[in-house]
Parts: sequence; structure tokens; C-alpha cells
Amino acid sequence: MTNYSFIIDEHFNKKRIDQAVANYYPNISRTKVNKIIKNNLLKLNGQISSDPSAKVKLGDQIEFQNIEKQITNLIPKKMDLKIIFEDEDIIIIDKPIGLVVHPGAGNLDNTMVNGLLYHCKNKLSEISGSDRPGIIHRIDKDTSGLLVVAKNDQAHAFIAKQFEEHVIKRSYLVFVHGILRPLHGRIETLIGRNKINRQKMSADVSRGKTAITNYETIEVFKGPKILDISLVKCILETGRTHQIRVHMSHKGNPILGDKTYGKKIKKVRGIDQEFEGILKSLSRQALHAHTLGFIHPRTNQDVFFASKLPEDLNKLKKSLETLKNWALKVLN
Repeated sequence: MTNYSFIIDEHFNKKRIDQAVANYYPNISRTKVNKIIKNNLLKLNGQISSDPSAKVKLGDQIEFQNIEKQITNLIPKKMDLKIIFEDEDIIIIDKPIGLVVHPGAGNLDNTMVNGLLYHCKNKLSEISGSDRPGIIHRIDKDTSGLLVVAKNDQAHAFIAKQFEEHVIKRSYLVFVHGILRPLHGRIETLIGRNKINRQKMSADVSRGKTAITNYETIEVFKGPKILDISLVKCILETGRTHQIRVHMSHKGNPILGDKTYGKKIKKVRGIDQEFEGILKSLSRQALHAHTLGFIHPRTNQDVFFASKLPEDLNKLKKSLETLKNWALKVLN
């Protein structure tokens, strides 16, 4: 079991104890918090608390043990991680496609966490448990781009609170089928488990969590030898599982290469063969975590990081630009 402890501040004053714990540690669900309380593993000011609805007040001390099954014996592994910033509190990683963020069933030693343990000599935050040291948030295996990792518990809690309060500044670049209408807008839905396939998420649910994505069309690629494709910037107000992928599919403009929420590319007569080859060779969803901004846990200053499109998506973009420019010359 992993031990946790924190002091109630103004953000959690007068809240239920289970809500305060779940909000402070976003990687521990409220359901698990209730199990912890029912197993007498949580103390309020040194006394066992057995009532999840008990209200806490400013200055109260919470201590508990997480009963969630942990993956042990993680092996540090030397990896060529792309680190774009590092100091005593945080690391900013530019994750490539194909790299899983943290260990899970069937993959215990080839994840970003294994590489971080080697790089940091096992000195990472412990708030998310022994199987996810340093991990505040994650992106999918086949999504590339920026992640912030915490090297100590203080930094972790400080940044996690910003995620909880939706003040983290995150934008993604995404290539989608078709043209979004309107070109700029806001998508607000509930997102929950798909009723038929529980491995998928859905915006067509009556119960779920509020999800908000703001989007801006950067460029539309249209021409006689290409499919209608748009390059879109998405700015997240919330961070639900598969949020952008679900929202783009819900909008009718699924992400290129998305095998879960996308669509098969049909044979189109007259399409440029080189472009068709690039589309077919796309081995992942065309989604990239482009920018990341937050308040630094030590300096209290705004920090901001950006990542360029990786090679595969940059190749796609250049092909689209070439064919679009060719079409404009022919039409003119």
C-alpha cells in the first residue's frame, strides 16, 4: 500500500472528505476513496474517519493508504527520451508515437515511466502510486506531443490542481476528414462509456462527464486529387478520455488514421497516388499535443512549451499543401 497525506486548504474547505481526497489526487477515483474509507484506512486529524460525507475544514490533516493494486518492481530502462525542459520540479517530454506513458498489463518495462525512472534515478513524485511515478496526465500511445512530469509530490499536487480547475493551457493539432462547420467553434457534450463497446467513449450518452473542446480551422485542403481534409487546432477546457477523438467523430469529422473513432478511406477515382500512399501508411491517429502552459510550482510564473509536428504528420501536411497549390494553379 502507498501512504498519502495532505492538509486541507481553501480549495477544499467545507467539502465532503471523499470529494476532497478525489479532487486532490485526480488519479484516485471517488469510488476508490470510498473503499479506502470503508476499510478504515483514512484518518482525519489522526483519527480514523468512516463517513465519506463528513465535511472537512481549513487546516485539517488527511492521511490514508491506497488499497489499489499496484504494479511493483518497475525496472528503470535507458531510453532516448526527448526532453525539451527540465528543472528540479518538472520535466517536459515530447512523446513520440508508439510509446505508452505508464505500465499496464502486458507492458511493464517499455514505457515512458521506465525511461523516466532511469533518467531521474527513481526520483519522481509518488502521488499517482508506485506504477505511475511522476505521471500527472497522459496521452494515448498513438498520440504524439507534450507531457509534464513531476519530480516531487509538491510539484505534482500543484500542477494536478491546475488540471482539476481547468486552467492548464493545452492545444492540439489534428487532421480531420472534411470541413468543419462552422470553421471555428465550441463543442460541449457529455462523454461517457459507449453503451455497446465499453472500450470506447461516446458523446451520445445521457450520463457522463462534461467535455468542452474549442476548435479553430487553420487550413482547408481541397482539390481534385485530394480528399477534403482540414488542419484544426483544438484547445481543451476539460481533459476527458479520448476527448478530441470523440468530439471530432461526433461532429462528423473524424481524425485521419483513427482506427477506433474514424472511418475507412474509400478508393477515390483520380486521387494522387503518392498522397493515397501517405494516407495508407499513416499508422496512427493524426493528433499531436502541440502546446502546454501552466503556472510553475516553484516560481509561480507562467511557463509555456510548444512542439512542432512530428515527421509523419509534417510529411502529410507538405503533401496536402503541394496538391492544394497544384489545384489552385490549374483552376486559375
